[in-house]
Amino acid sequence: MRQNAKCYLNPMRTALALTACLLLGVTWAQPAEPASFNLENGMKVIVEEDHDIPNVAMYFFYKVGSRNERPGITGISHFFEHMMFNGAKKFGPKAFDNEMEKAGGRNNAYTSRDMTVYQDWFPSTALRLMFEMEADRIRDLSFDPKIIESERGVVASERQTRTDNSNFGLLYEQLNAAAYTAHSYGWPVVGWASDIQAWSLDDLKAHFRMGYAPNNCTMVVVGDVTLDAVRKLAKEFIEPIPSQQPPAPVRTVEPAQRGERRVTIVKAAQVPQVMLSYHIGTAADADDVALDVLSTVLTNGRSSRLYSRLVDKEQLALNIGANAQPGIDPGQFLFFLSPRAGVDPAVAEKALLEEIEKLRTTDISADELRKAKNLQLTQLFQQRTTISGRANLLGQYEIYKGDFRKLYKAQDEIEGVSAADVRRAAQKYFDSKNRTVATLIPEKAPVIKETASK
Repeated sequence: MRQNAKCYLNPMRTALALTACLLLGVTWAQPAEPASFNLENGMKVIVEEDHDIPNVAMYFFYKVGSRNERPGITGISHFFEHMMFNGAKKFGPKAFDNEMEKAGGRNNAYTSRDMTVYQDWFPSTALRLMFEMEADRIRDLSFDPKIIESERGVVASERQTRTDNSNFGLLYEQLNAAAYTAHSYGWPVVGWASDIQAWSLDDLKAHFRMGYAPNNCTMVVVGDVTLDAVRKLAKEFIEPIPSQQPPAPVRTVEPAQRGERRVTIVKAAQVPQVMLSYHIGTAADADDVALDVLSTVLTNGRSSRLYSRLVDKEQLALNIGANAQPGIDPGQFLFFLSPRAGVDPAVAEKALLEEIEKLRTTDISADELRKAKNLQLTQLFQQRTTISGRANLLGQYEIYKGDFRKLYKAQDEIEGVSAADVRRAAQKYFDSKNRTVATLIPEKAPVIKETASK
């Protein structure tokens, strides 16, 4: 991600209001359902009109991420997250950012295993400018060798900071490398260090031509626009860009794991860290919502099961978390904890596994289920209160769920999760044979022996 996006809501006020609505049985007021159309070059465009404020969120979802890479070019998708802001034919280096700022807008981008997403926020008066600039960099991105080498250094530095010199980042990278033996989800989004240094100009041009073709992209526009205006500008600026051969299908299927795997890292650190990973299904699977509810029961808030036991009561951990990470292909459910100083990581891990086993053998209570649903619904509604949040959700539902309209069924899906669903999901995935454990052990400082003075 290039920079930190800011949300200008009052989160406490919003959360309280939404929770009150839930408790009172009030239905969230949905905006008019978005419309969509396809350009002749294959790009899909989703438009949701919202005229409450004179602003627009325009997102481009390119269906290319580390999933579409191969050994030798890992991290190349993330590299374009940087390169796309470094000039094209009409708008030169830094012009994209400068023109946006002059128009009162801002931007961001992020890369994941499955996609690379570009985010634009701007006043509706700048809509034509944004179409012109986006079309310029999609069609005619610059491949200036000096800029490539400069950004290569930036990405290498980012990897060093966020992975090599980060205890959490390094442990997470090694966990994935052990959990996936065949599928491309096993290598890091930022790329292996040697690959970052080895990308050639031909590699970059081929990846851009494949990944940034309009037929490999979904555009989402939410805000103070009209469908007709967006359609007219899309046809003028985007439709003339030719389609390309899309990324090759990812045919490799990760084999079923047949036994627990363990990774140990010894590194300078203040406290140990432990991560656990279980293979799960895709984001489109029926279990996806139940797993989100399950993670909320375990770690969301001080009264959650894992926080209450490991952090508050038994003081085995400084912090603990869990979340489902599904994807276009089968993903993983991740647990992470930092044992307190002096606590054997094996003791903290044992307590965590005991709580996981309880989910497999006993239904959660009605109160836990209701609380988890309320928290999930509040999070969903908070995202949908902003044009930016809706643009991101619409694109993610289109990519991961196969249809952006499913977003408006999300509330019903959350409400439909039962205690039996949560237990069934835990039984299905949280099997010891399906588990990978990574532990970081603090490296002891070398003992320096004093020598007798002569």
